[in-house]
Amino acid sequence: MGFGDAIRTCLNKYFTIQGRARRAEYWWFYLFVVLVGTLPTQLGAAMQSNVIMIIGGLISLALIIPIITAGIRRLHDKDKSGWWFLIGLVPIVGIILLLVWFVTEGTKGPNRFGEDPLA
Repeated sequence: MGFGDAIRTCLNKYFTIQGRARRAEYWWFYLFVVLVGTLPTQLGAAMQSNVIMIIGGLISLALIIPIITAGIRRLHDKDKSGWWFLIGLVPIVGIILLLVWFVTEGTKGPNRFGEDPLA
């Protein structure tokens, strides 16, 4: 899956937590969120423009739900419940654990959350 496909898929599944998301889908969309969310905010700060900073903030706010749902689908690909996403609230250890799960390969073949997206 490429950059554009990942963005399209994640935005089309804005509120969808069912199913699975492969590594490429999650990480390409994560890159998009970082670029689109932080670039206007940083540009606004550099230009001392509150309007651009507010637009960047609104964009980031609009992308919170799809990045969370993509993360839950990524956990499903690892055959883990989406509730494990909340472990990210535990300082340091939780974030490291989520990062390890997000960067490692998912379950091959079907699991309890559905078919392998690449199958």
